[in-house]
Amino acid sequence: MSKPLTEQELHNLAMNHVGKDLEQRGFEFIAVNSKLKKHPQFVCMDKTKQYYFVIVRAIILPENPNNYDVVWMESFKKHARENDAKVLYAGVGIGSVDGAEQPIYLDEEYLLEYNGIQVLETNLN
Repeated sequence: MSKPLTEQELHNLAMNHVGKDLEQRGFEFIAVNSKLKKHPQFVCMDKTKQYYFVIVRAIILPENPNNYDVVWMESFKKHARENDAKVLYAGVGIGSVDGAEQPIYLDEEYLLEYNGIQVLETNLN
């Protein structure tokens, strides 16, 4: 019998998906942090040597994976500005094919909603 994925395993699943996307976009990985609630998950660099802090969040569907805590994100943007980095946000919605109230199981089909990476402006308003 399969076991439901833990919060950490769901987070790792989201990170794997986003990591592949970043790789396809040509980013070079400088650091990876897969611990829950430790940000950023990825520190990357593009071909111009610009640094990016990437926030990955696994969201249980039907919640919208594109939404994030705006107040918290402002403090994180400050951290990015201080390190001359840009901020990317990647929300990954994961759900059970058997319905919103059902757990997601290891090695079974699941729903995935991923609308790509959002570039968040770090400039002061």
